[in-house]
Amino acid sequence: MITNTDFLSGLNPQQKQAVTAQPGHILVLAGPGSGKTRVLTHRIAYLITQFHLPPDNILAVTFTNKAARVMESRVEDLLGEKPRGLWLGTFHAICARILRREADHLPFGSNFVIYDEDDQQSLVKTALRELNIDEKMYKAASIRGAISAAKNNMQKPEDLTSRTYREEVNLRVYQRYQELLRANNAVDFDDLLNEVVNLFEAKPEVRERYSRRFGEVLVDEFQDTNTAQYQILRHLALSGNSMFVVGDEDQSIYRWRGADYRNVQSFERDYPDCQKILLEQNYRSTQTVLDAARAVIDHNINRTPKHLFSDNGKGEKIILNDLMDDKMEADFVADTIQKNIKAKLWKGSDVAVMYRTNAQSRLLEEAFLKARLPYRLVGAQRFYGRREVKDIIAYLRLIYNPSDEVSLTRVINVPTRGIGDKSVSTLLQYAHNLKLSAGDVLSELGKLGQQSQHFSAFSGSIGIKLADFGSMLNSWRESITKGFPLTRLFQQILDDIRYEEYIDDASEEGHQRWENVLELGKIATEFDDRGLDEFLERLALVSDQDTLAEGTEAPTLLTLHAAKGLEFAVVFITGLDDGVLPHSRSLDDPEEMAEERRLLYVGITRAKERLYITRADRRSSYGGYENCTPSRFLRDIPATLVMNSGIIMPTRTSRPSMERRMENYSNWSTPSPTYGSFKPAPRQSKPPVEQRFPANCRVRHEVWGEGLVVKSVLEDGDETVDVFFDTVGFKRLIASLAKLEIVKK
Repeated sequence: MITNTDFLSGLNPQQKQAVTAQPGHILVLAGPGSGKTRVLTHRIAYLITQFHLPPDNILAVTFTNKAARVMESRVEDLLGEKPRGLWLGTFHAICARILRREADHLPFGSNFVIYDEDDQQSLVKTALRELNIDEKMYKAASIRGAISAAKNNMQKPEDLTSRTYREEVNLRVYQRYQELLRANNAVDFDDLLNEVVNLFEAKPEVRERYSRRFGEVLVDEFQDTNTAQYQILRHLALSGNSMFVVGDEDQSIYRWRGADYRNVQSFERDYPDCQKILLEQNYRSTQTVLDAARAVIDHNINRTPKHLFSDNGKGEKIILNDLMDDKMEADFVADTIQKNIKAKLWKGSDVAVMYRTNAQSRLLEEAFLKARLPYRLVGAQRFYGRREVKDIIAYLRLIYNPSDEVSLTRVINVPTRGIGDKSVSTLLQYAHNLKLSAGDVLSELGKLGQQSQHFSAFSGSIGIKLADFGSMLNSWRESITKGFPLTRLFQQILDDIRYEEYIDDASEEGHQRWENVLELGKIATEFDDRGLDEFLERLALVSDQDTLAEGTEAPTLLTLHAAKGLEFAVVFITGLDDGVLPHSRSLDDPEEMAEERRLLYVGITRAKERLYITRADRRSSYGGYENCTPSRFLRDIPATLVMNSGIIMPTRTSRPSMERRMENYSNWSTPSPTYGSFKPAPRQSKPPVEQRFPANCRVRHEVWGEGLVVKSVLEDGDETVDVFFDTVGFKRLIASLAKLEIVKK
């Protein structure tokens, strides 16, 4: 066991003050890179070793599985052993654990499944159809968002009123959506939180039991808590236990999903005797980076000022590049990275390119492909969101919970086994009329076949196919009952449904899809001794950062939102133009504008050594270009911290000096660029390009053979087509160069 001296060595005075603080309500405001994870883990170890608090009396919550794993590993390293009984995980995982334990008090069973966004949207579509509401006029995605927004505010259907017909539709669908969740023995992410709040309020004895159990509650990323999460924490604190919350209101960037940085202020108001500790020493970045970040964030109000400082030296100036257009901006980023990697000055994994919206990644990806530069794209198509992965997860969820009709409808005919939509609808309606789940009907059909009382409800051939599927489902469930390892069940499913034969069609895409299934199987091996329930919960609660591969020697492309919690030696922040960053939706909303400023602050503070900022005079839009104004945030960065590299950027004879420009960015106009002494002639108007390859037409390429046009776009005087070829999969082509031929039907 470590000693007190060993334990505190290496901590700076503020960190030591936080770690050794007497039990009570403690608010630690931790600037970026100030060692908040170190403080949290050392605090847990200190509670166990110095205050002799048993691990099972400690609850520590964070926001990502990755952060939870890091904390768990570090605590174990500090103690020299695994702290038995410690509750450490994400808010959602902790809440799921409580709900499964307290299922006797809840309107759903302990084997409930957790629906992700796709499942939720599928359920909304079901509700729309049942209510005879036009799905084209009232989009499922929009209604799902409205339901989630209501739940974030802890509003049940009965709490809402409708002033317009659209609000009435949202309310009716919300009501039916909740009924369908309960019928499927399922919850969504918002329910995990809200149902714990409801449980604690309805059952004071349950709340008291958990409140008394956890003598110390520690919270990471406190600024990202929403209303329900803060209510849970307040309930747990009612027995006079200690709360140790660590956060930074300057890094609160998830307002759009319910996070409320004002919970930091609420904590100070609700617990006026709380001790407030600031962590201001940064261990990540140079002082230049920190000074720039502070210059941006200091314009926000309703925050505690922090004077960030570093022992890493002043460092290089920030490099600002003004480019003629967004394509040139993307080329500059890719070329700069390529040259430095080729010169062995940078490693690919040390570089990140950040942007405000996912849509901005398209030009960057094209520039990277043109430069033959590999890259990692974070958060675009997540591993767990891929079709083949979701198929197998749906099978596993159905085995775990036969009442899960969303999973059932996804896989009952995958691979194709002759059970069409009409047959599925008949099965569901028949089961509901008997007040049974479709899983119950299938189970009996699987056991008794044609002797089942249900068999006559279906035509002979469909009844046999349903019985066959029910038999497989029974066999898989029996494997769980017998305690077979998860990997054995996994392989049994793949073999029984012959999934490899179905998904791997010998194309490159088919091979990759099968490799994704095998990768999921590798993850399953970690849960052989832990069971299907924990495996499914891990998959349901995974986040974008949890899917980020480690050790890949390639630059990372990601949104500023996805950059939270990460760090890179070199960072490029692109799109510093009004309407892009800050986003156009924020320009008239002070709270949204403050969040945009926090978003840039987070991006800047990801940089350890070098920071590049880029913008463009014009950006491509539908069919042309739009002129851009430099981001108003640029004028906040002192000119003394900035240098213009001059690479690729055309010279502007009419521009003021760098110092003047940095001071007066908001007054910039965007005159026509001048290239040295040569001024380009006005662009000649081109004749409109004719679309030759519309979507859904079949085409032939001389090398790749036949394919289907997915999308066609007219831009820059040419036609760009996205084609899915039968042999090689997806390709993006310039029509005038590709020599495509339309295949006549």
